[in-house]
This record gives sequence, C-alpha cells and structure tokens, in this order.
Amino acid sequence: MRSRSILGLNPKGFHRLHYTEWGSADDGTIVCVHGLSQNARSFDSLAGSLESTHRVACLDVVGRGQSGWLEDSAGYNYAQYMADANVLIARLGVDCIDWVGTSMGGLIGIMLAAMPNSPIRRLVINDIGPFVPKAALERIGSYMAKENRFANMAAFEAYLRDVYAPFGPLSDEQWQRMAKHGARQNDDGTISPSYDPGITDAFRSSPMIDVDIWSVWDQISCPTLVLRGADSDNLLAETASEMVERGPESEIVEFSGVGHAPALQADDQIAAIRGFLGA
Repeated sequence: MRSRSILGLNPKGFHRLHYTEWGSADDGTIVCVHGLSQNARSFDSLAGSLESTHRVACLDVVGRGQSGWLEDSAGYNYAQYMADANVLIARLGVDCIDWVGTSMGGLIGIMLAAMPNSPIRRLVINDIGPFVPKAALERIGSYMAKENRFANMAAFEAYLRDVYAPFGPLSDEQWQRMAKHGARQNDDGTISPSYDPGITDAFRSSPMIDVDIWSVWDQISCPTLVLRGADSDNLLAETASEMVERGPESEIVEFSGVGHAPALQADDQIAAIRGFLGA
C-alpha cells in the first residue's frame, strides 16, 4: 500500500485529497470510495485481495480520513465530491476505471456513471440505490450530528461497535483496525471520529427527506453489481428489485445477517466483487 495525495479545488481555495494506492494496473484500475463517515482504509481487505491483478485507488473523501477539511461546510456536497473524484481519475492517468462505492461512495458512482462519456466501465454499489428513505437518513443523523469525544480508544471502539453494528459480524481485530484508522486525537487527548464535524451540518440545518434519483439511475449503461445487506434500512428490498427492472444491466447479491452496509471484509463479500470484476 502506498499513501498518495493530490489537490482538489473548492470555491474557497485548494484542499488536500489523500488516497491509498495498491498494486499495478495490469488488469485495470479500480477506484473505491467510502460511506459518509468512513475513510479510505475501509477498503484495505478488498484492495489487498485485488492488488495482485489490479491497481486500486481508495479515496479519502474531502473532510474525512487524511484529506483536508473545507473552510465552508456548505461545500460538502455531491458536486464537490464528483469534481474531486474526477481529479483522482485524471491523476491515475487512465481512460476507464471500475468503481466500487459504499453508501455515499455508491451515490457518487451512480451520478458519475450516468454522465455522458463517463470513464466508469463497471460499477459496484454497496447498499445504496436511487431511492433512500428519510428514516434511514434520520438514523444515520442521530449519531452523526452529535459532538462525539471519547476518553480513549477503547471507548471509541465500543462506540463504533454500537453504531456500526449493522455492518454484520466482524472479528475483534477488524473492529480494532476500524477504530485505529477512524480515530482523530484532539488537543485535549480525547478521541473523535476522523471526519470534519462540518459534514454533519446538513443533518442539523433542515429536516431529512427521501432521496429519489431514479432519473439518474435510468441514464446508466455500464454493467452494475448491487450489493445489499438483507437487513438494510437504506437499500430496501423493493428498491433493489426495481433496480434490476430498469436502468443499467444489473445483478444483485444479498448478504444475510447484515444491514447497512456490508463492511466488505468478509470472504463472500469480497468474492462477489472479485467475480464481477473478473479478478
């Protein structure tokens, strides 16, 4: 694994974008983008399994992980995320990529894949779709909108085990690794999640509404794999079924005992992606 960085541009100036890069480009380049409160290291297990055949670039979306924070929290929006993803693709120097996106990262992928002349040739979206009920957003907002500070790493890990319980069964080592890479130490020695609290302003400033971008989904033409946690409140079963009936040529793989969102660390979850990408 190699740690890289590039500069993105926002209305207030430039910001640092960090990403991890794995492997070579022998069989193609894969870009992985995480969920709302996660970071690039969420894909370590998947990237490690793909690096012998592919180059894999895992982005810290602006405001998360080791990427910079925006001066104006209103800048945390999908237009910015799409522009930053385009900067990464340009840096990678390839004409086409495969995209793996979890939750928010999946929405970014949907929007990019729907655009004319998109460089995305195959799309993997993890537990997200063109319709997201407001109840699921409210659940995420219930913990994201808090000012979270923890006395030590053990307390932070316990918090992650609680709020990310829908990720499904994970080993102690996997929880510890998630806490390690998802932590930020404050000046007073306490621990907070490694994201800018400003990304949660949207949860405080206005009531949640359903996300409905079916018209965007219908514009996608590349082969698409949809991963779904069987217990997900984010990607509903009826939404997943409709995704197969309209839009791109899609297949769905569902994982039992998992909600939102599959952590992409279990062997069967990784195998589904490898099979789809021909890895």
